[in-house]
Amino acid sequence: MKTYRVGGYVRDRLLKLPVKDIDWVVTGASVEQMLEAGYKAIGKDFPVFLHPQSKEEYALARSERKTGPGYHGFEFNIDTSINIEEDLQRRDLTINAMAEDENGNIIDPYGGQHDIENRLLRHVSEAFCEDPVRVLRVARFAARYHRLGFELADETAVLIRRMGESGELETLVAERVWAEMSRALDEPDPAVFFHTLRKCSVLHILFAEIDTLFGVPQTAKYHPEIDTGEHVMMALQKSAELGFDNETRFAVLMHDLGKATTAADILPSHYGHEQRGKKLVKKFCQRWKAPKTYIELALLTTEYHTHIHRAFELNPETILKLFTNSDLFRKPLRFKKMLNACRADIRGRSGFENIDYPQAEFLAILADKLVDADLAEIKNKGLDGKAFGDALRQFRLQLIKAEIASLQ
Repeated sequence: MKTYRVGGYVRDRLLKLPVKDIDWVVTGASVEQMLEAGYKAIGKDFPVFLHPQSKEEYALARSERKTGPGYHGFEFNIDTSINIEEDLQRRDLTINAMAEDENGNIIDPYGGQHDIENRLLRHVSEAFCEDPVRVLRVARFAARYHRLGFELADETAVLIRRMGESGELETLVAERVWAEMSRALDEPDPAVFFHTLRKCSVLHILFAEIDTLFGVPQTAKYHPEIDTGEHVMMALQKSAELGFDNETRFAVLMHDLGKATTAADILPSHYGHEQRGKKLVKKFCQRWKAPKTYIELALLTTEYHTHIHRAFELNPETILKLFTNSDLFRKPLRFKKMLNACRADIRGRSGFENIDYPQAEFLAILADKLVDADLAEIKNKGLDGKAFGDALRQFRLQLIKAEIASLQ
């Protein structure tokens, strides 16, 4: 029985990055021997165990054989004769196919150290194409390590393109796609995830609503980058640079989907893209089973981002309607996230990356004023039903007018 540290531990240690988790592989041991040694079995698809003291995960070395479409179509072999080189061969990228033995020696049969030195994301073998999730995973690694200079190897891009043509990506299930995409949104360069998929000619298969944005023109005065797809990627990248959370980044990704459906005769104007975009956001979220909080923020941002950009042009009645329709009074934090998404949108343009965005501060001040307002005076009047609603509306309207006057 031998134990090895594998995968991300070895990769990130060689890259001199913080190591978050340690994955272990065990060779020369059976399930029975692991249980007898005090390990607790937790794996469903194949044997994985928790160490009796450290509680770290230990997996038996295994090989696998493709038996059907999708990522479930595998047959695993955990015979005690399987060595560490055979286990590493089934992994996705060479930089993830290294191990470290108990003496600190690196086992690197597929050139992972060479690819780390040359900043390459390269597949281990043709077996890569047997698991469609790996396409998303590789794009996510590209988003993670882009700033370290990593690029996708040409031969891996060709292989991914071939997978798209074969129909293998259509076997992906929503939960796995969402998991990989949402993790990619949290990476330092999330736009690289989508650029990588597009480079490999599979973005249209996985995320057609995003792919169709590329090549759609916008008014150069407001969008010097012109291309809508490029703008959305710039805005997404800006949301990461500003440190916004995952929900906000997703809202930024979704906010301009409607521009892909603008009639050709009104381009590069995009009148009405907000309402058209809501339908596409719902379709996207339904297909990939997005969480409810993500859907709600994305829909609000899609519908109201141009209102927020024009905040200083809105009259008090329209501002109150914006607050009410976005459910500010029950969910003030969500409203702030929408303002952040709009901030990323306004700065996700060529030459506008560091522009001030006083509209967000203006609406945030008004929102705080209304949310924190003391309603005792209205409640003490004993009103109910429509009468109470009308009084509350007038009270809030007067607060908005007074605050606007004080800010001028």
